[in-house]
Amino acid sequence: MSGELTGRTLLVTGTTGIAAETARMASRSGVRVVVIGIDTESGESLAREVGAEGGDCRFLEADVTDPARVAQVVSVCAADLGRIDALFNVVGISGRRFGDGPLHECTDEGWDRTFETNVRSMFLMSREVLRRMLLQEPDSDGMRGVLLNMASVLAFSPSARSFATHGYAASKGAIIAMSRSAAAYYAPHGIRINAIAPGLVRTPMSRRAQDDPAIVEYMRVKQPLPGGLLEPGDIASTALFLLSPAARSITGQVISVDGGWTVSA
Repeated sequence: MSGELTGRTLLVTGTTGIAAETARMASRSGVRVVVIGIDTESGESLAREVGAEGGDCRFLEADVTDPARVAQVVSVCAADLGRIDALFNVVGISGRRFGDGPLHECTDEGWDRTFETNVRSMFLMSREVLRRMLLQEPDSDGMRGVLLNMASVLAFSPSARSFATHGYAASKGAIIAMSRSAAAYYAPHGIRINAIAPGLVRTPMSRRAQDDPAIVEYMRVKQPLPGGLLEPGDIASTALFLLSPAARSITGQVISVDGGWTVSA
């Protein structure tokens, strides 16, 4: 379905895992991709990799929790690309290393860092991109643009056994609420907004889980379709469909890509 985006422009926040795989898949299909994040090494490496394969992928360094830098980067993208067709907000963290956990143990820093990275970044990127999209003429499908935000199954299908990070779950719940509310407001303007809610995916952020034999075994039951962890491409392929004109009648939805998580014990 990513071919439906051919010739269009896509901004992706994040430089590894799901963000990187989305950039790869989109670029192979003729999409102009701008990857935005703070990790210069992985961002530049991704852009070189995609460029070597003949794709069109740029990297722009930016702390997406900084409103001034976000405004600057989006302005550059709009000026260079002429139009921003799609935004995929992927950047996020597990706040565990900062003290996220069960509410009675969660630290102030754990809560604040998690919300700053996971929610504030999406608010700032969405605000700036929406300002640009509202000024754009509708495309051949009658749309001005589309946003997709990264949520998580933990926002509505908790797992106390292995994933008791309540700040993280709350941040993903906030993302879902923001996405649905904004979708209702911007639909009359020809702008679609959805959220995607993955299960446990094999990314750098999930390294702790990947290295825990008990969690790996639990995932064989909790995510029976892949028989364990999902791969970044499982999420990226669905994301590209939701970002494409093929999904032009879908907005305000939360799409779970969880390998069976929400229907398993």
